[in-house]
Amino acid sequence: MSDAPSNAFAKARWLRSTNLLLQAILFVTFFGGLNYLALHHGGRWDLTNHRRHTLSEETLAYLRDLEQPVRFVVTVDPNNTNDDLTQFHRDVRGLLREYVNATAGKTSASGPAGKVTFEELDIYRDQRIAQSLGIDQANVVIALANDRRKIITLPEFYETKDRVAVAFKGEQVVTSAILSVSSPDQPHVYFLAGHGEMQPGVVDAERGLSVFADQLRLRNLQVSVIDLTQNKAVPDDASLVVIAAPQGRYDPFEVELLRRYLSDRAGRVIILLPPVVRHGLDDLLYDWGLVADDVIIAEPDPAHVTERNELRIAAFWPHPITQPLIDNQFALYLGLTRVVRPDPGRPLDNSLRATVLAATSETAWGERDYRQRDGTYNPGVDLKGLAGFEPKNRLGVVVSSERITPPKNLPFSVPGGRLVLFGNADFAANAHLAAPGNLAILLNAVEWCVDRDVQLNTLPRPIERYQINLSQAELGKLRISLLFILPGLAAIFGLVVYWTRRS
Repeated sequence: MSDAPSNAFAKARWLRSTNLLLQAILFVTFFGGLNYLALHHGGRWDLTNHRRHTLSEETLAYLRDLEQPVRFVVTVDPNNTNDDLTQFHRDVRGLLREYVNATAGKTSASGPAGKVTFEELDIYRDQRIAQSLGIDQANVVIALANDRRKIITLPEFYETKDRVAVAFKGEQVVTSAILSVSSPDQPHVYFLAGHGEMQPGVVDAERGLSVFADQLRLRNLQVSVIDLTQNKAVPDDASLVVIAAPQGRYDPFEVELLRRYLSDRAGRVIILLPPVVRHGLDDLLYDWGLVADDVIIAEPDPAHVTERNELRIAAFWPHPITQPLIDNQFALYLGLTRVVRPDPGRPLDNSLRATVLAATSETAWGERDYRQRDGTYNPGVDLKGLAGFEPKNRLGVVVSSERITPPKNLPFSVPGGRLVLFGNADFAANAHLAAPGNLAILLNAVEWCVDRDVQLNTLPRPIERYQINLSQAELGKLRISLLFILPGLAAIFGLVVYWTRRS
Protein backbone atom coordinates (compact mmCIF):
# COMPACT_ATOMS: atom_id res chain seq x y z
CA MET A 1 0.00 0.00 0.00
CA SER A 2 2.87 2.42 0.82
CA ASP A 3 4.73 1.89 -2.55
CA ALA A 4 1.78 2.79 -4.81
CA PRO A 5 1.54 6.54 -3.89
CA SER A 6 5.36 6.81 -4.05
CA ASN A 7 5.40 5.40 -7.57
CA ALA A 8 2.54 7.70 -8.60
CA PHE A 9 4.42 10.80 -7.34
CA ALA A 10 7.63 9.65 -9.09
CA LYS A 11 5.72 9.11 -12.32
CA ALA A 12 4.12 12.56 -12.05
CA ARG A 13 7.52 14.23 -11.46
CA TRP A 14 8.98 12.36 -14.40
CA LEU A 15 6.11 13.46 -16.67
CA ARG A 16 6.45 17.07 -15.47
CA SER A 17 10.20 17.09 -16.10
CA THR A 18 9.73 15.53 -19.53
CA ASN A 19 7.06 18.11 -20.32
CA LEU A 20 9.34 20.99 -19.29
CA LEU A 21 12.20 19.55 -21.32
CA LEU A 22 10.00 19.22 -24.40
CA GLN A 23 8.77 22.80 -23.94
CA ALA A 24 12.36 24.03 -23.72
CA ILE A 25 13.29 22.09 -26.88
CA LEU A 26 10.22 23.46 -28.68
CA PHE A 27 11.05 27.00 -27.53
CA VAL A 28 14.66 26.76 -28.76
CA THR A 29 13.56 25.13 -32.04
CA PHE A 30 10.94 27.82 -32.63
CA PHE A 31 13.38 30.71 -32.21
CA GLY A 32 16.05 28.87 -34.12
CA GLY A 33 13.62 28.50 -37.02
CA LEU A 34 12.67 32.17 -36.86
CA ASN A 35 16.35 33.17 -36.97
CA TYR A 36 16.95 30.87 -39.94
CA LEU A 37 14.02 32.40 -41.86
CA ALA A 38 15.14 35.95 -40.96
CA LEU A 39 18.71 35.19 -42.07
CA HIS A 40 17.94 33.47 -45.38
CA HIS A 41 14.52 34.77 -46.36
CA GLY A 42 14.35 38.12 -44.61
CA GLY A 43 12.40 41.08 -45.95
CA ARG A 44 12.60 44.81 -45.27
CA TRP A 45 9.80 47.37 -45.33
CA ASP A 46 10.39 51.09 -45.24
CA LEU A 47 7.45 52.62 -43.37
CA THR A 48 8.97 56.10 -42.97
CA ASN A 49 7.08 59.08 -44.34
CA HIS A 50 9.58 59.97 -47.09
CA ARG A 51 11.00 56.46 -47.55
CA ARG A 52 14.25 57.53 -45.96
CA HIS A 53 15.63 54.02 -46.05
CA THR A 54 14.80 53.18 -49.66
CA LEU A 55 17.14 53.88 -52.56
CA SER A 56 15.59 55.25 -55.74
CA GLU A 57 15.20 53.16 -58.88
CA GLU A 58 17.83 55.33 -60.57
CA THR A 59 20.43 54.52 -57.95
CA LEU A 60 19.52 50.83 -58.02
CA ALA A 61 19.89 50.86 -61.81
CA TYR A 62 23.38 52.33 -61.48
CA LEU A 63 24.31 49.79 -58.80
CA ARG A 64 23.13 46.89 -60.96
CA ASP A 65 25.55 47.97 -63.70
CA LEU A 66 28.37 48.82 -61.32
CA GLU A 67 31.55 47.13 -62.52
CA GLN A 68 34.18 48.53 -60.15
CA PRO A 69 33.97 47.94 -56.38
CA VAL A 70 33.63 51.20 -54.48
CA ARG A 71 34.83 51.67 -50.93
CA PHE A 72 33.59 54.49 -48.69
CA VAL A 73 35.59 55.71 -45.70
CA VAL A 74 33.81 57.87 -43.10
CA THR A 75 36.11 59.97 -40.90
CA VAL A 76 33.46 61.35 -38.53
CA ASP A 77 34.04 60.71 -34.82
CA PRO A 78 30.81 59.07 -33.52
CA ASN A 79 31.58 60.29 -29.99
CA ASN A 80 31.88 63.97 -30.85
CA THR A 81 29.85 66.51 -28.89
CA ASN A 82 28.75 68.55 -31.91
CA ASP A 83 25.03 67.98 -32.67
CA ASP A 84 25.47 68.67 -36.40
CA LEU A 85 28.32 66.17 -36.69
CA THR A 86 26.36 63.60 -34.70
CA GLN A 87 23.39 63.98 -37.03
CA PHE A 88 25.72 63.86 -40.05
CA HIS A 89 27.31 60.65 -38.79
CA ARG A 90 23.89 59.07 -38.20
CA ASP A 91 22.52 60.09 -41.63
CA VAL A 92 25.59 59.01 -43.59
CA ARG A 93 25.99 55.73 -41.74
CA GLY A 94 22.35 54.78 -42.35
CA LEU A 95 22.53 55.75 -46.01
CA LEU A 96 25.74 53.84 -46.74
CA ARG A 97 24.23 50.75 -45.11
CA GLU A 98 21.47 50.89 -47.72
CA TYR A 99 24.09 50.89 -50.50
CA VAL A 100 25.88 47.96 -48.88
CA ASN A 101 22.59 46.04 -48.55
CA ALA A 102 21.66 46.82 -52.17
CA THR A 103 24.92 45.33 -53.45
CA ALA A 104 25.28 42.54 -50.89
CA GLY A 105 25.81 39.14 -52.42
CA LYS A 106 27.43 40.51 -55.57
CA THR A 107 31.01 39.37 -55.81
CA SER A 108 33.67 41.79 -56.89
CA ALA A 109 37.21 41.55 -58.17
CA SER A 110 38.54 42.56 -54.77
CA GLY A 111 36.81 39.80 -52.82
CA PRO A 112 33.55 38.22 -51.78
CA ALA A 113 32.10 41.39 -50.21
CA GLY A 114 29.47 43.55 -51.94
CA LYS A 115 30.46 46.04 -54.59
CA VAL A 116 29.87 48.91 -52.20
CA THR A 117 31.48 48.76 -48.78
CA PHE A 118 32.05 51.34 -46.08
CA GLU A 119 34.14 51.64 -42.97
CA GLU A 120 34.73 54.22 -40.26
CA LEU A 121 38.20 55.57 -39.62
CA ASP A 122 39.63 57.70 -36.82
CA ILE A 123 42.40 59.52 -38.67
CA TYR A 124 44.07 60.55 -35.39
CA ARG A 125 44.11 57.11 -33.80
CA ASP A 126 44.75 55.13 -37.01
CA GLN A 127 47.25 57.47 -38.61
CA ARG A 128 49.10 54.72 -40.44
CA ILE A 129 45.96 53.52 -42.22
CA ALA A 130 44.89 57.10 -42.94
CA GLN A 131 48.28 57.87 -44.47
CA SER A 132 48.19 54.73 -46.60
CA LEU A 133 44.83 55.86 -47.99
CA GLY A 134 45.99 59.45 -48.37
CA ILE A 135 43.31 60.72 -45.99
CA ASP A 136 44.11 63.72 -43.81
CA GLN A 137 40.67 65.29 -43.26
CA ALA A 138 38.25 64.60 -40.44
CA ASN A 139 34.47 64.78 -40.77
CA VAL A 140 34.37 63.88 -44.46
CA VAL A 141 33.37 60.88 -46.57
CA ILE A 142 35.84 59.55 -49.13
CA ALA A 143 34.82 57.36 -52.08
CA LEU A 144 37.64 55.12 -53.36
CA ALA A 145 37.83 52.97 -56.46
CA ASN A 146 41.17 51.82 -57.89
CA ASP A 147 43.34 54.95 -57.99
CA ARG A 148 40.41 57.37 -58.11
CA ARG A 149 38.96 59.13 -55.10
CA LYS A 150 36.36 61.75 -54.31
CA ILE A 151 36.09 63.64 -51.04
CA ILE A 152 32.61 64.69 -49.93
CA THR A 153 32.23 67.29 -47.20
CA LEU A 154 29.36 67.79 -44.77
CA PRO A 155 27.75 70.82 -46.54
CA GLU A 156 27.43 68.81 -49.76
CA PHE A 157 25.05 66.39 -48.04
CA TYR A 158 22.48 68.98 -46.98
CA GLU A 159 20.27 71.55 -48.62
CA THR A 160 20.11 74.60 -46.39
CA LYS A 161 17.84 77.59 -46.04
CA ASP A 162 18.81 80.48 -43.80
CA ARG A 163 21.74 78.34 -42.60
CA VAL A 164 19.37 75.60 -41.44
CA ALA A 165 19.44 72.16 -43.05
CA VAL A 166 16.05 71.51 -44.64
CA ALA A 167 16.75 68.46 -46.81
CA PHE A 168 19.20 65.56 -46.93
CA LYS A 169 20.78 65.12 -50.38
CA GLY A 170 22.83 62.10 -49.39
CA GLU A 171 21.62 59.74 -52.11
CA GLN A 172 22.36 62.27 -54.86
CA VAL A 173 25.81 62.92 -53.52
CA VAL A 174 26.78 59.30 -52.86
CA THR A 175 25.46 58.04 -56.22
CA SER A 176 27.31 60.84 -57.98
CA ALA A 177 30.50 59.89 -56.14
CA ILE A 178 30.08 56.25 -57.18
CA LEU A 179 29.67 57.27 -60.81
CA SER A 180 32.63 59.61 -60.56
CA VAL A 181 35.14 57.12 -59.15
CA SER A 182 33.89 53.90 -60.74
CA SER A 183 33.65 54.99 -64.35
CA PRO A 184 36.61 56.43 -66.22
CA ASP A 185 34.23 57.64 -68.92
CA GLN A 186 32.82 61.11 -68.45
CA PRO A 187 30.47 61.93 -71.33
CA HIS A 188 30.81 65.49 -72.61
CA VAL A 189 27.63 67.52 -73.14
CA TYR A 190 27.90 70.66 -75.26
CA PHE A 191 25.27 73.40 -75.15
CA LEU A 192 24.99 75.31 -78.41
CA ALA A 193 25.47 79.10 -78.24
CA GLY A 194 25.46 82.04 -80.63
CA HIS A 195 21.72 82.42 -81.24
CA GLY A 196 20.45 83.49 -77.84
CA GLU A 197 20.04 79.96 -76.52
CA MET A 198 19.44 79.22 -72.85
CA GLN A 199 22.81 78.56 -71.22
CA PRO A 200 24.03 76.19 -68.47
CA GLY A 201 25.95 78.91 -66.65
CA VAL A 202 22.98 81.26 -66.25
CA VAL A 203 21.14 81.25 -62.91
CA ASP A 204 18.13 83.28 -64.07
CA ALA A 205 14.87 81.62 -63.04
CA GLU A 206 13.17 81.77 -66.46
CA ARG A 207 16.10 81.62 -68.92
CA GLY A 208 18.82 79.88 -66.93
CA LEU A 209 19.83 76.21 -67.09
CA SER A 210 22.21 76.17 -64.13
CA VAL A 211 20.08 73.66 -62.18
CA PHE A 212 19.99 71.35 -65.20
CA ALA A 213 23.77 71.68 -65.62
CA ASP A 214 24.35 70.93 -61.92
CA GLN A 215 22.27 67.77 -62.25
CA LEU A 216 24.37 66.68 -65.22
CA ARG A 217 27.62 67.22 -63.30
CA LEU A 218 26.22 65.21 -60.39
CA ARG A 219 25.83 62.35 -62.86
CA ASN A 220 29.48 62.51 -63.87
CA LEU A 221 28.90 64.41 -67.11
CA GLN A 222 31.07 67.25 -68.37
CA VAL A 223 29.25 70.42 -69.41
CA SER A 224 30.58 72.96 -71.94
CA VAL A 225 29.33 75.61 -74.34
CA ILE A 226 30.16 75.75 -78.04
CA ASP A 227 29.44 78.28 -80.79
CA LEU A 228 29.54 76.56 -84.18
CA THR A 229 30.00 79.89 -85.97
CA GLN A 230 33.42 80.15 -84.29
CA ASN A 231 34.48 76.52 -83.85
CA LYS A 232 33.36 75.42 -87.35
CA ALA A 233 32.92 71.82 -86.11
CA VAL A 234 31.26 69.73 -83.43
CA PRO A 235 34.11 68.68 -81.06
CA ASP A 236 35.39 65.13 -81.39
CA ASP A 237 34.62 64.34 -77.74
CA ALA A 238 31.00 65.47 -77.96
CA SER A 239 28.70 62.81 -76.52
CA LEU A 240 25.65 65.03 -76.81
CA VAL A 241 24.72 68.46 -78.20
CA VAL A 242 21.87 70.37 -76.53
CA ILE A 243 20.04 73.11 -78.42
CA ALA A 244 17.93 75.06 -75.95
CA ALA A 245 15.49 77.69 -77.19
CA PRO A 246 17.36 79.49 -80.01
CA GLN A 247 16.08 82.99 -80.66
CA GLY A 248 17.11 83.09 -84.31
CA ARG A 249 17.75 80.95 -87.38
CA TYR A 250 20.82 78.76 -87.64
CA ASP A 251 22.96 79.28 -90.73
CA PRO A 252 22.89 76.45 -93.27
CA PHE A 253 26.52 75.55 -92.59
CA GLU A 254 25.72 75.12 -88.87
CA VAL A 255 22.83 72.82 -89.75
CA GLU A 256 25.18 70.87 -92.04
CA LEU A 257 27.68 70.44 -89.20
CA LEU A 258 24.91 69.07 -86.98
CA ARG A 259 23.64 66.82 -89.78
CA ARG A 260 27.13 65.32 -90.30
CA TYR A 261 27.58 64.90 -86.56
CA LEU A 262 24.32 62.98 -86.31
CA SER A 263 24.67 60.88 -89.44
CA ASP A 264 28.40 60.31 -89.93
CA ARG A 265 29.41 60.07 -86.26
CA ALA A 266 26.22 58.56 -84.81
CA GLY A 267 25.87 61.74 -82.78
CA ARG A 268 23.23 62.59 -80.22
CA VAL A 269 21.20 65.82 -80.12
CA ILE A 270 18.47 67.15 -77.82
CA ILE A 271 16.46 70.10 -79.16
CA LEU A 272 14.21 72.24 -76.95
CA LEU A 273 12.17 74.19 -79.48
CA PRO A 274 9.60 76.71 -78.21
CA PRO A 275 6.85 77.98 -80.52
CA VAL A 276 6.92 81.15 -82.63
CA VAL A 277 10.72 81.15 -83.12
CA ARG A 278 12.15 80.72 -86.65
CA HIS A 279 14.90 78.21 -85.99
CA GLY A 280 16.11 77.03 -89.41
CA LEU A 281 16.33 73.36 -88.32
CA ASP A 282 13.53 72.08 -90.56
CA ASP A 283 15.85 70.26 -92.99
CA LEU A 284 17.69 68.57 -90.13
CA LEU A 285 14.40 67.44 -88.58
CA TYR A 286 13.20 66.19 -91.98
CA ASP A 287 16.31 63.99 -92.28
CA TRP A 288 15.33 62.41 -88.99
CA GLY A 289 11.65 62.01 -89.86
CA LEU A 290 10.35 64.75 -87.58
CA VAL A 291 8.50 68.01 -87.98
CA ALA A 292 7.93 70.92 -85.58
CA ASP A 293 4.66 72.65 -86.50
CA ASP A 294 4.40 76.41 -86.22
CA VAL A 295 1.39 76.28 -83.92
CA ILE A 296 0.62 76.78 -80.24
CA ILE A 297 -1.24 74.07 -78.38
CA ALA A 298 -4.63 75.18 -77.06
CA GLU A 299 -6.21 73.12 -74.32
CA PRO A 300 -9.90 73.84 -73.50
CA ASP A 301 -10.22 71.17 -70.80
CA PRO A 302 -9.30 72.71 -67.41
CA ALA A 303 -8.39 69.23 -66.14
CA HIS A 304 -5.27 69.43 -68.30
CA VAL A 305 -4.29 73.03 -67.48
CA THR A 306 -2.80 74.29 -64.22
CA GLU A 307 -3.66 77.50 -62.38
CA ARG A 308 -0.58 79.06 -63.98
CA ASN A 309 -2.05 78.22 -67.41
CA GLU A 310 0.53 75.49 -68.00
CA LEU A 311 -0.24 72.34 -69.94
CA ARG A 312 -0.39 69.24 -67.79
CA ILE A 313 0.85 66.34 -69.91
CA ALA A 314 0.09 62.88 -68.56
CA ALA A 315 -0.07 60.71 -71.72
CA PHE A 316 3.25 58.92 -72.29
CA TRP A 317 4.34 56.16 -74.64
CA PRO A 318 6.43 53.44 -72.92
CA HIS A 319 10.10 54.22 -73.59
CA PRO A 320 13.28 54.39 -71.47
CA ILE A 321 12.82 58.16 -71.34
CA THR A 322 9.20 58.10 -70.15
CA GLN A 323 8.91 54.82 -68.23
CA PRO A 324 9.85 56.39 -64.85
CA LEU A 325 7.10 58.99 -65.32
CA ILE A 326 4.61 56.23 -66.11
CA ASP A 327 5.70 54.14 -63.14
CA ASN A 328 5.53 57.05 -60.71
CA GLN A 329 2.52 58.79 -62.30
CA PHE A 330 4.49 61.99 -62.79
CA ALA A 331 3.09 64.69 -65.09
CA LEU A 332 4.97 67.07 -67.38
CA TYR A 333 4.21 70.78 -67.00
CA LEU A 334 4.76 73.00 -70.04
CA GLY A 335 4.15 76.65 -70.87
CA LEU A 336 3.56 77.73 -74.47
CA THR A 337 4.18 74.60 -76.51
CA ARG A 338 4.31 73.74 -80.19
CA VAL A 339 3.33 70.42 -81.74
CA VAL A 340 6.19 68.08 -82.61
CA ARG A 341 5.51 64.78 -84.36
CA PRO A 342 6.81 62.22 -86.85
CA ASP A 343 6.78 63.79 -90.32
CA PRO A 344 3.98 62.11 -92.35
CA GLY A 345 5.96 62.93 -95.52
CA ARG A 346 9.31 61.63 -94.25
CA PRO A 347 11.42 59.55 -96.66
CA LEU A 348 11.13 55.79 -96.47
CA ASP A 349 13.92 54.53 -94.25
CA ASN A 350 13.63 51.19 -92.50
CA SER A 351 16.45 52.08 -90.13
CA LEU A 352 14.67 55.18 -88.81
CA ARG A 353 12.41 54.93 -85.75
CA ALA A 354 10.39 58.02 -84.89
CA THR A 355 8.27 57.80 -81.74
CA VAL A 356 5.90 60.17 -79.97
CA LEU A 357 6.93 60.02 -76.31
CA ALA A 358 4.45 62.47 -74.76
CA ALA A 359 1.16 63.83 -76.08
CA THR A 360 -1.67 66.17 -75.19
CA SER A 361 -5.19 65.19 -74.24
CA GLU A 362 -7.73 64.41 -76.95
CA THR A 363 -9.38 67.82 -76.53
CA ALA A 364 -6.30 69.89 -77.42
CA TRP A 365 -5.57 71.37 -80.83
CA GLY A 366 -2.72 73.27 -82.50
CA GLU A 367 -3.71 76.92 -83.08
CA ARG A 368 -2.14 78.20 -86.30
CA ASP A 369 -3.30 81.79 -86.00
CA TYR A 370 -1.75 82.11 -82.57
CA ARG A 371 -1.22 85.86 -82.93
CA GLN A 372 -4.99 86.35 -82.94
CA ARG A 373 -6.16 83.52 -80.79
CA ASP A 374 -9.91 83.51 -80.36
CA GLY A 375 -10.05 80.28 -78.34
CA THR A 376 -11.96 78.27 -80.92
CA TYR A 377 -10.94 75.35 -83.07
CA ASN A 378 -11.18 76.00 -86.82
CA PRO A 379 -11.55 72.71 -88.72
CA GLY A 380 -9.31 72.51 -91.76
CA VAL A 381 -7.06 75.27 -90.44
CA ASP A 382 -5.91 74.31 -86.98
CA LEU A 383 -4.06 71.09 -86.22
CA LYS A 384 -5.95 68.27 -84.55
CA GLY A 385 -4.98 64.73 -83.57
CA LEU A 386 -6.28 62.16 -86.04
CA ALA A 387 -7.81 58.78 -85.31
CA GLY A 388 -5.65 57.03 -87.91
CA PHE A 389 -2.30 58.21 -86.53
CA GLU A 390 -0.48 57.37 -83.29
CA PRO A 391 -1.18 58.57 -80.75
CA LYS A 392 -4.82 58.58 -81.76
CA ASN A 393 -6.64 61.92 -81.43
CA ARG A 394 -3.66 63.45 -79.62
CA LEU A 395 -0.87 65.86 -80.51
CA GLY A 396 2.78 65.14 -79.75
CA VAL A 397 4.87 67.41 -77.49
CA VAL A 398 7.97 65.20 -77.16
CA VAL A 399 9.29 62.90 -79.91
CA SER A 400 12.42 60.84 -80.42
CA SER A 401 14.13 59.52 -83.51
CA GLU A 402 16.98 57.06 -83.88
CA ARG A 403 18.65 55.06 -86.58
CA ILE A 404 19.23 51.35 -86.07
CA THR A 405 21.56 49.94 -88.71
CA PRO A 406 21.70 46.15 -89.11
CA PRO A 407 25.22 45.08 -90.20
CA LYS A 408 25.44 42.83 -93.20
CA ASN A 409 24.97 39.11 -92.47
CA LEU A 410 24.99 39.71 -88.72
CA PRO A 411 22.03 38.91 -86.43
CA PHE A 412 22.15 42.14 -84.42
CA SER A 413 21.78 45.84 -85.01
CA VAL A 414 24.02 48.84 -84.33
CA PRO A 415 22.45 52.00 -82.89
CA GLY A 416 23.20 55.09 -84.92
CA GLY A 417 22.38 58.70 -84.11
CA ARG A 418 19.67 59.72 -81.69
CA LEU A 419 17.59 62.88 -81.56
CA VAL A 420 15.03 63.97 -78.97
CA LEU A 421 12.79 66.93 -79.82
CA PHE A 422 10.74 68.86 -77.27
CA GLY A 423 8.06 71.35 -78.36
CA ASN A 424 8.87 73.53 -75.37
CA ALA A 425 11.95 74.91 -73.62
CA ASP A 426 10.81 76.79 -70.52
CA PHE A 427 10.15 73.53 -68.65
CA ALA A 428 13.95 73.09 -68.43
CA ALA A 429 14.54 76.52 -66.86
CA ASN A 430 15.61 76.77 -63.24
CA ALA A 431 12.18 77.88 -62.04
CA HIS A 432 10.37 74.90 -63.57
CA LEU A 433 12.67 71.97 -62.82
CA ALA A 434 11.24 71.58 -59.32
CA ALA A 435 8.43 69.53 -60.85
CA PRO A 436 9.61 65.89 -60.63
CA GLY A 437 8.24 65.04 -64.08
CA ASN A 438 10.07 67.93 -65.77
CA LEU A 439 13.44 67.05 -64.28
CA ALA A 440 12.96 63.31 -64.79
CA ILE A 441 12.11 63.45 -68.50
CA LEU A 442 14.95 65.88 -69.22
CA LEU A 443 17.60 63.85 -67.40
CA ASN A 444 16.26 60.61 -68.85
CA ALA A 445 16.54 62.06 -72.35
CA VAL A 446 20.19 62.91 -71.66
CA GLU A 447 20.91 59.47 -70.20
CA TRP A 448 19.23 57.76 -73.16
CA CYS A 449 21.23 59.84 -75.61
CA VAL A 450 24.56 59.02 -73.96
CA ASP A 451 23.59 55.32 -73.76
CA ARG A 452 22.99 55.17 -70.06
CA ASP A 453 19.90 53.41 -68.82
CA VAL A 454 18.20 55.36 -66.11
CA GLN A 455 15.06 54.92 -64.04
CA LEU A 456 14.47 57.90 -61.86
CA ASN A 457 16.19 61.01 -60.56
CA THR A 458 16.81 61.21 -56.84
CA LEU A 459 15.24 64.01 -54.91
CA PRO A 460 16.41 65.50 -51.61
CA ARG A 461 14.47 64.18 -48.65
CA PRO A 462 13.11 66.81 -46.28
CA ILE A 463 14.41 66.80 -42.75
CA GLU A 464 11.62 66.60 -40.21
CA ARG A 465 12.19 67.87 -36.73
CA TYR A 466 9.96 67.08 -33.77
CA GLN A 467 10.17 69.18 -30.64
CA ILE A 468 8.28 68.84 -27.34
CA ASN A 469 8.03 72.02 -25.26
CA LEU A 470 7.39 71.38 -21.57
CA SER A 471 7.40 73.73 -18.61
CA GLN A 472 9.37 72.91 -15.47
CA ALA A 473 6.16 71.82 -13.71
CA GLU A 474 5.12 69.59 -16.62
CA LEU A 475 8.62 68.14 -16.82
CA GLY A 476 8.49 67.36 -13.08
CA LYS A 477 5.14 65.58 -13.48
CA LEU A 478 6.51 63.58 -16.37
CA ARG A 479 9.57 62.60 -14.35
CA ILE A 480 7.40 61.47 -11.40
CA SER A 481 5.12 59.44 -13.63
CA LEU A 482 8.05 57.71 -15.27
CA LEU A 483 9.87 57.01 -11.98
CA PHE A 484 6.99 56.12 -9.68
CA ILE A 485 3.53 55.86 -11.25
CA LEU A 486 4.24 53.38 -14.05
CA PRO A 487 6.50 51.13 -11.90
CA GLY A 488 3.91 51.40 -9.09
CA LEU A 489 1.10 50.25 -11.38
CA ALA A 490 3.22 47.29 -12.47
CA ALA A 491 3.93 46.40 -8.83
CA ILE A 492 0.23 46.59 -7.90
CA PHE A 493 -0.68 44.38 -10.86
CA GLY A 494 1.95 41.85 -9.74
CA LEU A 495 0.58 41.81 -6.19
CA VAL A 496 -2.95 41.24 -7.47
CA VAL A 497 -1.79 38.29 -9.55
CA TYR A 498 0.14 36.90 -6.57
CA TRP A 499 -2.86 37.24 -4.22
CA THR A 500 -5.23 35.69 -6.73
CA ARG A 501 -3.06 32.66 -7.30
CA ARG A 502 -2.48 32.19 -3.54
CA SER A 503 -6.19 32.19 -2.73
